[in-house]
Amino acid sequence: MGIIRKLASQTAIYGISSIFGRFLNYLLVPLYTYYFSAAEYGVVSEFYAYAGFFSVLLLFGFETGYFRFRDKEHSGRDVAYSTALIFVVLVNLGFLLTILLINTRLSAALNYANHPEYVLFFTLILTLDAIASIPFARLRAEDKAFRFAGIKVTEILITVLLSLFFIIYCPKVYAENPQSWITRIYNPAIGIGYIFIANLIASLFKFMLLAPQLKGLAWGFNRQLFGRMIRYSLPMVVIGFAGIINEMLDRALLKYLLPYDWQTNMKMLGIYSACYKLSILMTLFIQAFRYAAEPFFFAYSDKSDARPVYAKVLKFFVIFCVFIFLLVTLFIDFFKYFLGDEFRAGLEVVPILLLANLCLGIYVNLSIWYKLTDRTLMGAFVSLAGAGLTIVLNVWWIPVYGYVGSAWATLACYASMAIVSYLLGRHYYPVAYDVKRVIGYITLGVGLYIARVQLPVGTGWQHPWLLSIELMSIYILMIILFERRQIAIAVKR
Repeated sequence: MGIIRKLASQTAIYGISSIFGRFLNYLLVPLYTYYFSAAEYGVVSEFYAYAGFFSVLLLFGFETGYFRFRDKEHSGRDVAYSTALIFVVLVNLGFLLTILLINTRLSAALNYANHPEYVLFFTLILTLDAIASIPFARLRAEDKAFRFAGIKVTEILITVLLSLFFIIYCPKVYAENPQSWITRIYNPAIGIGYIFIANLIASLFKFMLLAPQLKGLAWGFNRQLFGRMIRYSLPMVVIGFAGIINEMLDRALLKYLLPYDWQTNMKMLGIYSACYKLSILMTLFIQAFRYAAEPFFFAYSDKSDARPVYAKVLKFFVIFCVFIFLLVTLFIDFFKYFLGDEFRAGLEVVPILLLANLCLGIYVNLSIWYKLTDRTLMGAFVSLAGAGLTIVLNVWWIPVYGYVGSAWATLACYASMAIVSYLLGRHYYPVAYDVKRVIGYITLGVGLYIARVQLPVGTGWQHPWLLSIELMSIYILMIILFERRQIAIAVKR
């Protein structure tokens, strides 16, 4: 259990920064949903969906490629790092120049001819963030979790403060005195554009904090190493792109496939996207786990007990994810107040999306088989199959079931990917996962949630809050009962 605790501590460092930072960012959800309409928030959601696709394409999988080929013995001058960094910088400068040349036509094609600045803002954000990903990968590889976390939190703090400044403070001052100094930096016609401006300034500041890591540009570009890295990394682009399709495509398609007028479709998109944010706790944990687990899986793969450790990691990962699922679903009457009234109509998708993200986390654990055996191309096929399922189900279900169909499509996709990855892993990199307990804990969590929905509520022990606490206590007690031995070992160490 010692190595599990080490991984947990690394996850905690990344997690604390992610949870703290994203919690601050999460506070922007009520800000946006109380100050903007659902249709306006739909515009924001659409652009962030597009950003997800390009964030994968602009990195070319070189983040994972760097982990695979980095020079552990001569970290002071890591040619794998400089090769990856130079390549990503050149790709993103080319992307920026291309968008500058076609911005007017592209904005018109997206029905934002009156706001071409939206596309420009996002292009700059994507360029800065993609280049920053390689220095961030180096910090992770060198176990500099605190520096990584500090920069991430700083970026989000700036985003939050600027959002509050532009969305609350500036309109108030402008309304009181339209001739005040605020007119030099604030124009009410920009509206939701200030969400993008806040993000852009924060990305620029993050880039400046990472400037010391950019000295790696001087370490040179190794063509032979680049050839090996690109062959390994290109399938990761397919995997990442397919992952973004699974995660973001629904928000890109909703405005086109919902059977309403354009304004209503954008409103539905805004409602769905806001409710998606209520699964943030699950997403945060998976993200923190991924930051810590990816370098850990590579570094620990040559140990004799690697596979039993990977099995334990998955089991405890699922235990904690089910806890998060119950925390949000049993106490949804509290979490719903993070959304404006107009957005609460979509709360029914929250449990579905939480389960979908849980399946995604399981897939992240199971996907080690193709990364450790250099079968990234096979991993790409799994992701492509999931993306194909996502596309088919969204096109089929959105016109019929609306955004609820998107939620079910997300769950079906991630569940199927986890199952296929498990079956392939048994052949190429067998790990004795405790499948019965993993499925049992998920079933227990879903059963307790259904009990919360079906049991009558009233007063006394039937009070909604008390009933939720009781059901959560049952889950915790069951975990202690079945895992008491391993928990006791962990505590003693």
